[in-house]
This record gives sequence, structure tokens and C-alpha cells, in this order.
Amino acid sequence: MTASPDHPVIRARGLGKRFGKLAAVEALDLSVYRGEVYGFLGPNGSGKSTTLRMLCGLLRPSDGEVEVLGHRLPREAERLKRQLGYMTQSFSLYEDLTVGENLAFLAAVHELPREPAPRRIGELLDRYWLADRRHQLAGTLSGGQRQRLALAAAVLHAPDLLLLDEPTSAVDPQSRREFWESLFELADGGTTILVSTHYMDEAERCTRLAILDEGRLVADDSPRELMASLPGRPLLVESDRPRLAQRLLEDQPGVIALAQIGASLRLLASDEAGLEQRLTERLRQGGIDARLVPGTANLEDVFVAATRQPRQATREAP
Repeated sequence: MTASPDHPVIRARGLGKRFGKLAAVEALDLSVYRGEVYGFLGPNGSGKSTTLRMLCGLLRPSDGEVEVLGHRLPREAERLKRQLGYMTQSFSLYEDLTVGENLAFLAAVHELPREPAPRRIGELLDRYWLADRRHQLAGTLSGGQRQRLALAAAVLHAPDLLLLDEPTSAVDPQSRREFWESLFELADGGTTILVSTHYMDEAERCTRLAILDEGRLVADDSPRELMASLPGRPLLVESDRPRLAQRLLEDQPGVIALAQIGASLRLLASDEAGLEQRLTERLRQGGIDARLVPGTANLEDVFVAATRQPRQATREAP
């Protein structure tokens, strides 16, 4: 389900947030449309969490303007709450209440009608495999169970927009896969989802992806288009001494990034003419007989290329 391009669910222009002299988010332009699973990818400290908190009305922007579901923030943040679900990084429900008691409490907070509320809670307990945990204290749940409970709590009031801040950072791979299947089920039903992550495999699942670095938006498109428009090219260095090859190439002009993958060395290179020949010669001079072959672009290459500028310890606002 998609909305007209003229009416994004989230629209931010020149959005910025400063904490004293530190500019956490700078000049962010963002448009997210109905039914999208829109991803935020970025290093720690890149501004993902700060941006999410501004988008849900928890933080007042220092600069710019933002409209979410037709509500101007922060002025209309209170109205937005009824249409918004928000899931934080850390488990934020009451550990000394049972699963069912947590959901019943939130149903009252959201002012769900008394009769439909138990039915809605039962539906969510079944959908997220928690029916047999209804009477278990939330504090005794496993990581994956807590995650599913937090998601049930975030969608209890059937929000139009769901904001998720690194929701899978503390769960196992199987739980992550199940969680993402749940997100796509919500998106198929028309819920718009904005999710921050630091996992490349999760970022690839998003319908559209923003890469943030030092508070700025440095890339924004579908994962497929981002990989297709990758500046530079991936190369594989076939050698029986990948560690030595990495040391020989890491400071060479035209080499953007290097990473050992198993017994091979993966290299992200610029489009400089004759680069392969020069790098091969550098390896030969170092005593390595190696072959450079073209690789296939992946999202990690895009991430490295987009964030390759040296990071600063602090960012002072102008």
C-alpha cells in the first residue's frame, strides 16, 4: 500500500539537533511513504536514535521542520501519540508485571475500549507466540520473547506508523528473522515502519535505506539502487597470504577499504585507471603472487564508501 508522493507519512526538512556545542543531527531532509519499511543504517553516534526521538516528538529539534502523519512537531506531538508506535533499544516494559498485565496496562494507557481490549491482547499474544507466557513475569523472559512482547506493546493500539530503534541488537539470528517477518506482515497491512539497525542483512531487507554518518544523511535509496550506483568497485585479491597482502595495500592511493573474508581479501577500490596493475605490482614487490578479480557489490561496500571520510571525536556546531 503506497501513498501519493505528494503526501509522505514523514517529512523533515533541514532537521537538526544540537546538545550544547555538539551537533548530533545536521540539515537532515527525509521523506518516508506509507507502507514502506524504511531503514536507518549508520555507525554508533551517527544520529539515528536522536532522529527517531525527534520524529516521535520526544526531542525538540534545534533546527528545521518536521511533519509526521500530518502533525507538525513538536507543536502537535500529543495528537501524534495515538497514531504512533515506538520501540526503544532497551526493554522498557515492567519486569515485575506479567506479559498479560503489561499489555492490559498499556491498553488502559491508550484508552482502548474495555470490551475489545482483551480480544486485541489475545490476538497479539497468539500472533507473537506469547500465549503460553501470558502469566509469566516479563523480567524472566528470554531476549527473543522480550522483543516480541515489546513489539506487541508497540502495535497494541494499531498505530499507522511504527518507529523501531535497533530492536534486534540483543537477540539471536532466528529471533531476528522471525521479528522481520512480523515487520513485513505489518507493512503489508499498511503500517509504515522506520527502523534503525547496524546489521547489513537487516538493512538489505528494507524497501528503502538511509545511511547516516556524523549526523548527516549521506545516502538514501533502495538497497538495490545503492549497490548499483556504488562509487568505486569491489575487487577480490586471490592470495595465500591475505594478511600480508592487506598490510601491503592498506595505504595505497585508490584503496578505499580492505577486509579479509575467509582466505580472500576484499578490496573496495576507486575507478582510477590502471589501479589493478599498480596494486598487483605492489604485491609482487612485497613477495606475493596474487590475482585481482572483480567482485560483486554488497551493502557493506556502499556503507564503507558513504562513510569513508575520517570521523571526528566531536562535532562542534557552527
